[in-house]
Amino acid sequence: MANKKYKIILIEPSDIITAGLQELIKPYKELEIISVFADCDHYTDHIHRLHPDILIINPSVVDFKHRHCLESIFDNTEQCKRIALIYQYIEPEALKYYHATIDIREHRDKIIKKLQQLVHTTTTETEQTETNELSDREKEILISVAKGRINKEIAEEHHISIHTVITHRKNIIRKTGIKSVAGLTVYALLNNLIDMSEVE
Repeated sequence: MANKKYKIILIEPSDIITAGLQELIKPYKELEIISVFADCDHYTDHIHRLHPDILIINPSVVDFKHRHCLESIFDNTEQCKRIALIYQYIEPEALKYYHATIDIREHRDKIIKKLQQLVHTTTTETEQTETNELSDREKEILISVAKGRINKEIAEEHHISIHTVITHRKNIIRKTGIKSVAGLTVYALLNNLIDMSEVE
């Protein structure tokens, strides 16, 4: 575990700030910025192949209509911690979707300490959640499946890609051991995730 490199993705449009953060993190061998994106759209194009431990995001690149579904935008990175990179006023309502904040005026040591604390929190949570228990998001998808929704409808309902829906469905099948929609519906009913009246 001590030799593990924790992967960081930075979503920030400013080249100067990006370069500064890369220089700041470079001496710390356990932390590595693996990719930099100017906005969320470019990130979501590559989300299926990137598995970061931490996302450092300039909140201003997430426009207002997407803030309420930030979880969905980064849905393939449920174990990943989101950090808001602050250098201008951001309304508190927008910041509630992040696990922590970094102000670019903070001292290097304070920034690194925050990153390291988040990394260790992520590791602990990952170890604790390596069970067959469904995540909250997987339960939401299971409910949609039990209601008879197809992948396209589930994607639209939860503001996620079809690829993400398929990934969740694979995880649900793996964790429950149930492959059929009928079987998953029964599972949802038995676990009080859905009421009989909601089943089509």
